[in-house]
Amino acid sequence: MDIREIAKRARVSTATVSRTINRIPTVNPSLAKRVWKVVDELNYYPNTQARALVSGRSRIFGLIVSDITNPFFPEIVQAFETIAVQHHYEILLTSTVHDPRRMETSVRRMIERRVDGVAVMTFGMEELLLEDLKARQVPLVFVDVGLALPRVSNIKIDYLHGIRQAVQHLAALQHERIAFITGPLHLKSAVARRNAFVTAMDEIGLAVRPDLVIEGDHTLEGGMTALAQLLTRQSRPTGVLCSNDMTAIGVMRQSYEEKISIPRDLSVIGFDDIRLAQFVLPPLTTVQMSQAELARLAFRALLTEVERDTPAPQGTEYELETNLVLRESTALAPGSVRPARNGKR
Repeated sequence: MDIREIAKRARVSTATVSRTINRIPTVNPSLAKRVWKVVDELNYYPNTQARALVSGRSRIFGLIVSDITNPFFPEIVQAFETIAVQHHYEILLTSTVHDPRRMETSVRRMIERRVDGVAVMTFGMEELLLEDLKARQVPLVFVDVGLALPRVSNIKIDYLHGIRQAVQHLAALQHERIAFITGPLHLKSAVARRNAFVTAMDEIGLAVRPDLVIEGDHTLEGGMTALAQLLTRQSRPTGVLCSNDMTAIGVMRQSYEEKISIPRDLSVIGFDDIRLAQFVLPPLTTVQMSQAELARLAFRALLTEVERDTPAPQGTEYELETNLVLRESTALAPGSVRPARNGKR
């Protein structure tokens, strides 16, 4: 079964069948309808590789994530794939597990499959490994680390907005000893979140205590270890802000081991708002960075570049805002007295 048989049954030319299957918008709608009717009747599946050679487009986008076992990334993958299907695209997925060799292998595989573009959702994987893709003028999307180059888009995360809200929320609850557990500081995104915390604390006149800023690794175990370290400090924190939700959930688990009640004894705030954050006990207050919106922006950036005749000389920048989501893991600082209304106690 090939397009000649479809053309014969639909009473159109093979060129019309080819343009229809490749979804060329200039095809007469009534002819396209006849072609698709025959395609459905014959249960015909186009040869995608041959179609790519004819059209010059594979209709495949690459998607590279850091660690598929981190609940943050499956939500991005699901949202990205949903949008891709709506636009008749496939995705070629790779999880690097923070391994440059796996990144290199995945890039080679994407070149072999002639992907139309690649979204790099790794939050800091070294972009030098993507030189082959840049040289081939393959559109790229990065988070925070994109270079100002043609066909390179950068999604800039406004970390400060959400972290400022988190710090102000803890300050309003009369917390003064506020700790921050960072991500791995070789990641630009982790440094950006730590810097946002420092800025937000400075804005409201609270001192950042170096002994209460701990480097973590964005894992559950890292959160447990970081809290254990914080509990050895002479002056323990009453509130902990974490660089991601996995760290925060680890903090909550270690708090349970130490018989520390959340939020009565310790307030905890995460970052990301993964779906699991709603279901831990108590439900986690966190800074939301919408995975669905991140996926939508990444797909939109790739599609725009694919359809653009002339690339923007300095690439394109998109912005994603963050916002605090209040749940039940924060409360008034221990020993604080809530002011009574009308100035009375």
